[in-house]
Amino acid sequence: MAFVAAPSSSFDLSLPTGATIPIEQRAAEEVLRPLGVQAAPAAAEAFNPAFDVTPAEWITAIITERGIIQDVSPDTVAAVLAG
Repeated sequence: MAFVAAPSSSFDLSLPTGATIPIEQRAAEEVLRPLGVQAAPAAAEAFNPAFDVTPAEWITAIITERGIIQDVSPDTVAAVLAG
């Protein structure tokens, strides 16, 4: 079971799947040197996406400020977000 909490503004119903969502890549320094303090070995590298996309088949329900989306599908997502 996986529950996702997300604001309705994070949904883009014009995209066919989450695989097509462009994901911003943030600077590695945000995690290697938070607040300017070295938190990792000097030679460390980091992958720092702004967010990730949970595969739909893993999601039991999505909780938004507009309601809870259960039986997650494009139709149920659109219905809750429209209401």
